[in-house]
Amino acid sequence: MPTLNPNIAIMEFYPGPGGQEATIWANDLMNMYIRYANKVGWKVSQIDDHIIQISGFDAYNQLKYEAGTHRVQRIPTTEKRGRIQTSTASIAIMPQIDSKEINFSMDDVVITACRAGGNGGQNVNKVSTAIHLVHKPTGLMFDVRTERYQQQNREIALKLLQNKLWQIEEEKKASEIAGGRSNISQSTRADKIRTYNYPRNQIKDHRINKSFNNLDEIMQGHLEDLLLELTIL
Repeated sequence: MPTLNPNIAIMEFYPGPGGQEATIWANDLMNMYIRYANKVGWKVSQIDDHIIQISGFDAYNQLKYEAGTHRVQRIPTTEKRGRIQTSTASIAIMPQIDSKEINFSMDDVVITACRAGGNGGQNVNKVSTAIHLVHKPTGLMFDVRTERYQQQNREIALKLLQNKLWQIEEEKKASEIAGGRSNISQSTRADKIRTYNYPRNQIKDHRINKSFNNLDEIMQGHLEDLLLELTIL
C-alpha cells in the first residue's frame, strides 16, 4: 500500500471559464493559500507558475478538502463599465506518495532541460536548470524550476508524475465505485464547491451550506474557521 505523507500538499491551480479574469482569480487563490501557510508556519515551495508545495504538520489533511471548483463574483480590474463578472478556477491537491508500487517506464517519459525565467539569480537564469517533463501515455506535463540544479528539479518532476499517476488511479477507482461518475472537476460555473462574492464580502461553502461574511480577511490568509468547518465533518 502506498504511504501518503500527511505533512505535504501539492496544489495545482487552473483557470476555468472567464478569460483573463479567471487567470487572475486562479493566482489570487494561490496567493491566499500561500498567505495562510506563512501564517501558520508552513513552508511553501513554488514548483511552477501554477503549482506550489506546502510542507508542514498535517498540511495535506487540512487542505485536501479545498480541491474542486472555486467560483468568484466580482468586478474585474479589466472591466470598464463596472459590471460584476462570474469566473472560476479549479484546484487539484495531491499528497506526496512514498511508495515503489506506483511504477512507470522511463521509456514513456521525455525530459528536456530549459532555462528558468523569473528572479532566480544568475545560475538559474543563465544555465538550463529547469525541467520540462512529458509522460507520453497520459499526456501529463510538468515544468519544474524550484531548485537551482537540474538534477534536483528532475527528481521533483518524476515525483510529481508518480503522485499524479496515483491520483488518477484513485479517481478511477472512486468513479467505478460511484457507478461511473467521475470526481474530477471540470471547472464549469455550475460545478462548484465554494462561491466568493466580493460585493457582499461573503464566501459560501456549498458542501456545508454555510456562509462566512469576512471574505476580505479570508483572502489575506485567515482560513482557520473555514478549514475547521470542513475537517470536523
